[in-house]
Amino acid sequence: MDTEKYYLKVAHARDLTGKDRILFRLLEILPGALMWGTFALVILLSIFKPVWAAIFIIAFDLYWLLKTVYLGFHHHHNWKRLRHNRNLDWQKMLSHLKYEHLYHMVILPYYNEGLEVIEGSIKSLLSSKYKKSRMIIVLASEMRAGDTAYGYAKLMEEKYGNEFAHFVISRHPAGLEGEIKGKGPNISWAAEQARVEILDAHNIPYEDVIVSAFDIDTVVGDQYFGCLTWNYVTHEDPHSVSFQPIPLYNNNIWETPAISRVAAMTSTFWQMIQQERPEKLVTFSSHSLSFKSLYEVGYWQKNMISDDSRIFFNLLLARDGNYGVVPLSYPVSMDANLAPTWTQTVKNIYRQHFRWMWGVENIPYLLFGFIKNKKIPFKTKFNHAFIQLEGFWSNATNPIMILVLGWLPIILGGPEFRDSVLSYNLPHITQTLMTIATLGLILSVVIAASLLPKRPKHLKNKKLLWIPLTLQWIFVPLTIIVFGSLPGIHAQTRLMLGKYVGEFWVTPKHRK
Repeated sequence: MDTEKYYLKVAHARDLTGKDRILFRLLEILPGALMWGTFALVILLSIFKPVWAAIFIIAFDLYWLLKTVYLGFHHHHNWKRLRHNRNLDWQKMLSHLKYEHLYHMVILPYYNEGLEVIEGSIKSLLSSKYKKSRMIIVLASEMRAGDTAYGYAKLMEEKYGNEFAHFVISRHPAGLEGEIKGKGPNISWAAEQARVEILDAHNIPYEDVIVSAFDIDTVVGDQYFGCLTWNYVTHEDPHSVSFQPIPLYNNNIWETPAISRVAAMTSTFWQMIQQERPEKLVTFSSHSLSFKSLYEVGYWQKNMISDDSRIFFNLLLARDGNYGVVPLSYPVSMDANLAPTWTQTVKNIYRQHFRWMWGVENIPYLLFGFIKNKKIPFKTKFNHAFIQLEGFWSNATNPIMILVLGWLPIILGGPEFRDSVLSYNLPHITQTLMTIATLGLILSVVIAASLLPKRPKHLKNKKLLWIPLTLQWIFVPLTIIVFGSLPGIHAQTRLMLGKYVGEFWVTPKHRK
């Protein structure tokens, strides 16, 4: 790694000194300042300039309506692409290409998940149509999880180790200097162990290895590796891109309460939309990339939470802006949030979404890197900076502004404004615009139904099951605020105040 690019592994302002520390700290404040500044502006306008505030709110609602239509088209297009890609015979498409030299290294990190979850992921790999003789499985355990967790890995090795080209068990030590408790340090340790014990020991070129970093509950379809390999082989420079599937949170979807299903599907829908806008796409959750590129950048970052997305920004800065993400438009399945009680399920959903929203820590890292790296074109810097800032700002502010702040001019605008024609029509105008926007839920219901796995046998005889599956979408306004805006506000405020998150929260996996 270039010694001049010291900023590549910075996590927070506290990792720096002098002027760099001050600059990075100001950049950490920026997202929260924009968010709270927006809320303050709407409140102040509602008090002192209620007419301006009302016009702004109507204009914003109209913008949101147009944006909803725009996103709806992308959602529909990706749904069609997903169904098309699922039905393709990727192995047949590969038969005309040279790909037999490639290996797939699959890293499966886990902490205290049960044997059922771990084995389910490995069985899905076995069920795939790709040659197991070209697959390297790395089961990445944590030493702090104890002997029971490590015993699961040994059992999996005994049962399935001979089915693959190589099967590696890593055990990440606890308390290493410069590391947080999290997924990033674990998979980095595992990748390095696999490099030494497998790649170097068997003279396997790094450029011939595709690494897939999966969550432990990830279940792949039988054609997934064919799709990934085809996209890798046909790309003009596969070392300059990561590859991103669509995450479907449906392994246990029939067992979850309605609010968890809606939250899970909403997250999937957003990723589907982003697949149609690759310029906005960032690696998320399960993703793949060249081992050569991964090794050159020093693996996943070990001192911060958002390792899945940070690896993309690491490579973007390391390669002077020449790095992107290829959307696969092919799904992988994971668990939706489920806990023994409804209340705990809701808490877990919030904590998971807060962890995702903590990805805002990438904004100061990215902006700081852009300032330091003079080789990256200005257009590239501007596009990425705007996409990240606007994305986190919108996520935190837009639902609140639409559903809550739109009433402020009437409440705070004084008697003179409340007696005006504009005051009388404001609720009707905003309600009409938002009603039109919610018509997009019809498409969401159809797409969600098509993505559901087969119903378990004990539900097959239940009639009218479509009623709760349709009515569950009334939770959408609640979920976009409780699991969208609030964790976004929470994360940006914590970053603004310098209260960093020091430990990766592992989403509990519970199945009935």
